[in-house]
Amino acid sequence: MKEFWNQRYREPQYAYGTSPNMFFRMQLKTLSPGKLYLPGEGEGRNAVHAAREGWDVHAVDYSVEAKRKALALAADAGVSISYTVADITSYRLPAKNFDAAASVFLHLPKEQRRLTHAAMEHTLKSGGTLILEAFAKEQLSRDTGGPKQSELLYATDELIQDFSRMEIVHQFAGEADILEGRYHTGPSAVVRLVLRKR
Repeated sequence: MKEFWNQRYREPQYAYGTSPNMFFRMQLKTLSPGKLYLPGEGEGRNAVHAAREGWDVHAVDYSVEAKRKALALAADAGVSISYTVADITSYRLPAKNFDAAASVFLHLPKEQRRLTHAAMEHTLKSGGTLILEAFAKEQLSRDTGGPKQSELLYATDELIQDFSRMEIVHQFAGEADILEGRYHTGPSAVVRLVLRKR
């Protein structure tokens, strides 16, 4: 999979565009800037937006090509982001270190998903916010983006179980119009969550 993503991000255009995910942008507006963790950040569209809004951003992805494009995007925007190339399922950050974290269309097998979500919760401060948007199981029959394996698509109850110790601030499962570059475009079945660490 690493080579798949390096190949996709090696393309000159930004695979998912350069504008931030709309749900992420809307939720970030409700928070005071602080330290933000973005695992599986890809080409940097969300990281650069957050940095423009005053956030201290730490992004992680295992694609060197993604990092290259993310840093170029940040330079063009005149902002600075921290970006580490690593496997997010084994990457560890200090406990209670971040004010917010976001998972945006980050699709992983069940055990890797649980490890990554546990690490996100672990690194949030008390009162910290976690923002998540992903393709739902119902997306499998659509051609508007996302994995083509059911086990890589999510159900709300699975995600809530992953974050069972966190307070649910917002949840949504249904159809949304997505416009994010050539690979995420059109009516899509999504799951959205906003959670707060107790």
